[in-house]
Amino acid sequence: MSALPPTPPTTAAAPRLQITDLVKRYGARAALDHLTFDLQPGCFAALLGPNGAGKSTLFQVLTGLFAADAGEVRVDGHSLRGSAVAALRHIGVVFQAMSLDLDLSVSRNLRFHADLHGLPRALAQQRIAEGCAAAGLGQDLDRLVRELSGGNRRKVELVRALLHRPGLVLMDEPTVGLDPKSRRDLREAIHQDVRQRGSSVLWATHLVEEAEAADRVLVLHQGRLLADGTPAAVAAALGGGTLEEAFIRATAR
Repeated sequence: MSALPPTPPTTAAAPRLQITDLVKRYGARAALDHLTFDLQPGCFAALLGPNGAGKSTLFQVLTGLFAADAGEVRVDGHSLRGSAVAALRHIGVVFQAMSLDLDLSVSRNLRFHADLHGLPRALAQQRIAEGCAAAGLGQDLDRLVRELSGGNRRKVELVRALLHRPGLVLMDEPTVGLDPKSRRDLREAIHQDVRQRGSSVLWATHLVEEAEAADRVLVLHQGRLLADGTPAAVAAALGGGTLEEAFIRATAR
C-alpha cells in the first residue's frame, strides 16, 4: 500500500487590516506612537480609549485624510501608502460627525455613494432596498434625511458604509448622542454583518459597555496600545477587576 501524500499546510486567512509601526506626529507630540496590530476576518474589535488617546487620528490615517509620518497600513493586502485607491475601496466608514446631505432623500444619499464606488445602477438599487429594509428604513427611502431621527440617520450611514461590501468597516464613536435603543440596534446590525460576510470591524469608543460586547478589545492611550485581547483578558492584563475598573486605572496613570 503506497503512502498517502502529505497534507498541505493550512494557510490562515489574510488579515483585513495590518498596521505596522504606525507613527503620526503633531509637532513634537506623537498622536500615534509606533502602533502595531492586525484584524482577521470575522472580528468585531473595539478600540477603547479616553478622549485624546489617538482614536480619531488613527481613523483619519486609515481613511486617507491624514498621511502617517512612518509605518505601514495594509487593507485586504493593499498598501495604503502605495495603492491608496485599491486600499480605500475595501473600507466602509461611519464617522463620528454625521456626514449625510440633509437636503437629499435617503435614497439619493445612498445612490450618490454607490455611484462613487462604480456600482451598476440595478445592483445599487437592490442593495439600497435590501439594506434599508433590514435597517427598518424601507418606508423612508423618499424622505429627506433632515426629517429622520438621529438613530435613523446613523442607520442610513451604516447602510451607506456597507453598500460596496467592504472587508473592513470603521466606526468612529458612532453612538455619540444616540439613545440606548438606537445604540443597541446599531451594534446588533454591525455584529450581523460580521457574522454574515466575515467582515472585520474596528469600533472606536470611550464607552466601556460597548467594548464589553466586542470579540476583542484594543486599549489605546496616548497613542500607544496598552492591551489587546478579549474583554476579560484585557481586564486581567491591566491589573484585574472589571474592564471598566482596569481601563480607568490604566488610563489615569
